Amino acid sequence: MGGKDYYAVDQEAGDQYLAVYPGIGDIARASRFFISRVVRHLAGDVGIRQFLDIGPGLPSGENTHEVAQRIAPDCLVVYVDNDPLVLAHAQALLTGTLPGTTDYINADLNQPAEIIRIAAEKLDFSQPVAIMLMNVLGHVGNPAERDDQYTRAVVQELKEALPAGGYLAINDGADTVHANNEAIRFYNETGAAPYRLRSIDQIVRLFDGFEVVAPGIVPVQTWRPDRQSAELTSDIPAWGGVALKR
Repeated sequence: MGGKDYYAVDQEAGDQYLAVYPGIGDIARASRFFISRVVRHLAGDVGIRQFLDIGPGLPSGENTHEVAQRIAPDCLVVYVDNDPLVLAHAQALLTGTLPGTTDYINADLNQPAEIIRIAAEKLDFSQPVAIMLMNVLGHVGNPAERDDQYTRAVVQELKEALPAGGYLAINDGADTVHANNEAIRFYNETGAAPYRLRSIDQIVRLFDGFEVVAPGIVPVQTWRPDRQSAELTSDIPAWGGVALKR
């Protein structure tokens, strides 16, 4: 992504990943572009004014609050993460926003009820909220065990907290490209926090009970594509979508 917030060991790990699967750069860019298009749709086309972005990672270009508040300066954005490095950089996420419009929660996605409890002090869950889970569910549960029931239960708690008119947006890694599967396997063997890929069917089931908006649950670069996404390769193993709670 061209960032600067990493250590030498991160560069080494990234280079090793690239050696096995050079397409990881396209995944990173496609996923970042997807966030921007999702937020533009939700804030601009739909009129959502509250966002709960869980697992945003280190600040990068076009963060959720930047995109949303460019459309409507009064958009409320609450980020949730439990990575010490992310928390240390949290102030970068808050720079340049109107007072009270952007906040940060130190919490764990494995405890969704606690996230909602704290977020409810900052967001009004009687009004539409968009919950965003961008490239974070790979760190939750294990798709190979019991058909991913644990992860679906975590997501279900978040879905139940949404009022009618709320939205769920997900981007998750798919197991559709062998070289990426091998790179992930090597990565997970290093002792890093594991990231586990899902089948397309498992990703689709995370949206159960909600009304998926067009164009559906698709490779992220094909979701309402723009000029940036059109320049990416078509074979990107990351799938996502947006869905409405009726």
